[in-house]
Amino acid sequence: MSPRPVLIGSLLTVLLALAAFSVTALLLRAGDDEAQPRAPALPTPTPAPGDGATPTTSTETPGTPATPTPVTAEVPERIEFEVAFPELPELERPVAMVEVAGQRRMLVALQDGQVVSFENDATASSVEMVIDLRAQVSRGGNEEGLLGLALAPDFETSGYLYLYYNARPGERRTVLSRFETSGEGADLRADPASELLLLTVPQPYSNHNGGQVAFGPDGMLYLALGDGGSGGDPHGNGQDITRNLLGSIIRFDVSNATAEEPYTIPPDNPFAGQAGVRQEIWAYGLRNPWRFSFDRATGDLWAGDVGQSSREEIDLIVPGGNYGWNIMEGTECFRSDDCDQTGLIAPVADYGRSGGHCSVTGGVVYRGDAVPALRGVYLYADYCSGAMWGLAAEAAAAGEEAVPVQWREEGPNISTFAQDEAGEVYFLAFDGRIYRVTGAG
Repeated sequence: MSPRPVLIGSLLTVLLALAAFSVTALLLRAGDDEAQPRAPALPTPTPAPGDGATPTTSTETPGTPATPTPVTAEVPERIEFEVAFPELPELERPVAMVEVAGQRRMLVALQDGQVVSFENDATASSVEMVIDLRAQVSRGGNEEGLLGLALAPDFETSGYLYLYYNARPGERRTVLSRFETSGEGADLRADPASELLLLTVPQPYSNHNGGQVAFGPDGMLYLALGDGGSGGDPHGNGQDITRNLLGSIIRFDVSNATAEEPYTIPPDNPFAGQAGVRQEIWAYGLRNPWRFSFDRATGDLWAGDVGQSSREEIDLIVPGGNYGWNIMEGTECFRSDDCDQTGLIAPVADYGRSGGHCSVTGGVVYRGDAVPALRGVYLYADYCSGAMWGLAAEAAAAGEEAVPVQWREEGPNISTFAQDEAGEVYFLAFDGRIYRVTGAG
């Protein structure tokens, strides 16, 4: 595909920022009408853990090896997977999963407002309640609920758990909050009364809430936000960085959060110090990013962005980048046959709606050891069809031609991908199961 044109000045700014960043480092698509979401059941924003979601300090990437594992130049023609925890009770709408460093304990966020834990062992047969927020989490819309979780980079000492959810009662809004935890293993608990509200985002509609929350390799917290919902971005949020945070991935520092100052703006944010813009914004022009993640070896930030009616896209996120919504939908102009693409960044890959596809679930770059053939491959899926693909991540990031390989055409509704401490990859589905990638060929 041909890249969208970019202004020289804008390109220089993005490339310089990307270089600096690399050193430190569902969505169900909603329908055109808030009351009639087009896709059946995923929290859209739409949902994922990762990205996420960042190497050395990310909750998705604990245990990152000091030396990056070798990178494959080709994507295997097939992938193998199995139910990772066959004795575990089925989970109701799981949307995110992380492993607690050093405890062999997995945490899973359920869309209804619960976070549960279980042992990272194939024989695990029961879950423990970590926190139950069902009384304050809104599930009024199909895409509303508890949508993301992350653990602080220093969780072993701080015990901080971060959750992003649609809140009730009152006006429609999403919130990002920090909770204090105590105990370890099966006794790990988070105290609802310890909630520290970090961010409140007014939501004009019930869909496109985003949802991924994760720490980057730089120790900063990243959060994905949808365009606010309805259909076609009626308020123009995707291209407006002045009024609100909708339609963007934001980045901020919560290391010294207090009720009076819940976060600060990192000085290297692309819009830091600029008057009249939201300085939290890291990248924008997104419709409903459902799951982003950081490549553990390179620090690259990958995201899946759910389309409106024709294209689903995979983006390589760079600071200050404009990903085109609602001028573009994937590689196509939106609402016209010809549009001004100046300054817009094209997706690394996109796909159409044939075969029952309707809502991309962003994935992760494999950096584990169990399946060497997958090292350096970015895995992602379509929620509605259950189709899954692999993409040579570093080739795509370098601007080389990288054609996705489709591994399967259908399967369960995949809501999110996750990684454990060892870098092994899982995907969670709305059939209530957690699957583990076991092989490729």
